[in-house]
Amino acid sequence: MASLIKRFRATLSTPGLLIGTLLFALSLTPSLLPRDFVLQGILSGASFAIGYGIGALGGWLWEYMELKLPPGRVSLIIKLSAAVLCIVVALISLYLNTGWQNSVRKVMDMPPVESAHPINVALVAIVPAVLLIAIGSIIAYGVSLVSRWLRRYVPQRVAFVISIVIVGVLTAYLFNGLLLRNALRAADTFFERLDALQFQMNPTPAPTDPLASGSSASLVAWDTIGRDGRVYVETGPSKEKIQEVIGRPAMQPLRVYVGLRSAPTLEQRAQMALDELKRVGGFERSVLVVIMPVGTGWVDPPAVDTLEYLQAGDVASVALQYSYLTSPLSFVIEPTYGTDAAQALFKAVYDYWTTLPRDHRPKLYLHGLSLGTLASQGSTELYDVLGDPYQGALWAGPPFSSPTWSWATANREPGSPEWLPRFRNGASIRFNNQTNAVDIPGAKWGPMRIVFLQYASDPVVFFSYDAFYRRPAWLEGERGPDVSPDLAWYPVVTFLQLALDMALSQTSPMGHGHVYAPRDYIDCWVSILDPPGWDKASIDALKKTLEPLYTSPGQA
Repeated sequence: MASLIKRFRATLSTPGLLIGTLLFALSLTPSLLPRDFVLQGILSGASFAIGYGIGALGGWLWEYMELKLPPGRVSLIIKLSAAVLCIVVALISLYLNTGWQNSVRKVMDMPPVESAHPINVALVAIVPAVLLIAIGSIIAYGVSLVSRWLRRYVPQRVAFVISIVIVGVLTAYLFNGLLLRNALRAADTFFERLDALQFQMNPTPAPTDPLASGSSASLVAWDTIGRDGRVYVETGPSKEKIQEVIGRPAMQPLRVYVGLRSAPTLEQRAQMALDELKRVGGFERSVLVVIMPVGTGWVDPPAVDTLEYLQAGDVASVALQYSYLTSPLSFVIEPTYGTDAAQALFKAVYDYWTTLPRDHRPKLYLHGLSLGTLASQGSTELYDVLGDPYQGALWAGPPFSSPTWSWATANREPGSPEWLPRFRNGASIRFNNQTNAVDIPGAKWGPMRIVFLQYASDPVVFFSYDAFYRRPAWLEGERGPDVSPDLAWYPVVTFLQLALDMALSQTSPMGHGHVYAPRDYIDCWVSILDPPGWDKASIDALKKTLEPLYTSPGQA
C-alpha cells in the first residue's frame, strides 16, 4: 500500500492539480441557466479533468525541453503547498456557488435556493473527473506505446510526432465517426420503432374530423404520424374555443402533419403533405404557414396556437417530420437532414402556390423553433423566390450556426447588442425578445417580414465554439434582461458551461432560455401578419388569457 501511495504521489502532476482546481472553481460561477447539484458536479468534474490535462501537458513539456526542475525536498514542499491551496480554493468556490446560482435564478424570476449542496457537488464531480483523467491517461499511454514502436525505424522526436497524429486520428474517428454517429443512428431507429410499438400497445383513436390529418378521410395514416405529430394534430384550439376567447366568429384552423413513417421517401412525404393540404382546403385560407418541427417532430404549441387565435382560425399550417431525436442529437447525427426535409416541403408547397392567382391565394410564411429554425432557413435561396417571394418568417430560438441569423447579427447596426440586434432600417429583418422590441419606432416593413425571436439567456442561440478561447460579443456592454450580472467569461470553462446549458436548454422557466412564451410569439405574429380586428387592448387581453395555459417546456 505504501508503495502504491508513493507511486501515485510521484505521478501526480502539480501543474495539473493547480489548473484543474482553478477550472473546477470557475465552473461553479454562473452561466446562462441555473443548475442542480448533479449537473453542477458533472460540469465541475469535467472542468477539473480538462484543467488537469492541460497542466499535466504543460509539466510534461517542461521536462521534455529539459528545463531545470526544483530539487526533491523543494519539489515536495511545492506539492504540499499546492495541495493545500487547491483545497482552500475548492472550498471557497463551493461555498460561493449558492449565491452564484441564485443570481441566475433571480433574473429568471425563480425562487432562491437555500443551498447549492456543495458536498453533493464535490462527490458527483469525482466520477467524471476520474473517468476523463483515466481516458486521457489511456490515450497518453497509447501515444507512448506507438512512439516506442516507431523508434525502431525513425528518430525519437519524429516517432513522437507521428504517434500523436496516429493516436489522435484514431481517437477522433473512434469517438466521433465510429461510435457517436453509429450510436445516434441506432438511437434514431430505436426511437422510431419504439414510437410505433407504443402506438400498437396503447393506440389512440384517430380524429373524427375529416379535415384532420390521420382521419378516415385523410391521405396520412394515423399510426404513421408519430407521437408528437398526433399531439400537434389533436391539441390545437377548436373553432368554438377561438370564438370564446376572441369574442367574434372564427373558422376551424387547418393542421397538416406528415410523419417519418407516412411514406418511404422524403419526396413522397413532401408530396403527401401538399396533397393533404390541398384536400383540406389549405390554399383557400388567408394565411398558410410551412413549419419545420424540432428534431423529435414536436411543434411548439404556443407558436401555432397564438397564430390561430390571431387569425380567428383563418389559417392553415403544414409540418413534416424528419427525425425522432431531440434537436441537439439530430444536429450531431445529421445536421443537413432537417434542411433536406425543409427544402423538399417548401418546394412542393411553393411550386403549387406560385401557380395560383396572386389575389386568390394565401399569404405564405415559414416557421421553425430550434433545429426547425435552422432547417427552415435552408428551405430556399432568396434568389429562387425573388420573382414571387413568400411573405415572411417567424424563426424562434435560432441555433448559433443558423446562416441567415448569423449574417444579420454580424451586420447589425453599431451600438445594438448581439443579444438584441437591429438590422439596418428594420424593413426586412427584426429581432425580438421579452420586451416587444419588434416594434421599431419609425421603421416600415418591406414586402418580406422576417422576425427572429430569441432570449438573451438561450444557450442554443448564444453557444459558440470560439467561446473556448474568446469572450462572446453578447457579454460586451449592457447585459440581456435575463442574464446574471455575475456571469463572466473564462477560457475553456465558459465553453463547457454553455455546452451543458445548450443540452439542458428546456429546463428553464417559460419566457427564458429556450422556452418561448406565448406573449412573445403574439408580438412577433402581430408584427409579421397585421391580423385584422386587433388593437392593443385586445392583444393584451389575449396574452393574459393564454399565458396560464402554457406552463411546461416543449421538446426542442
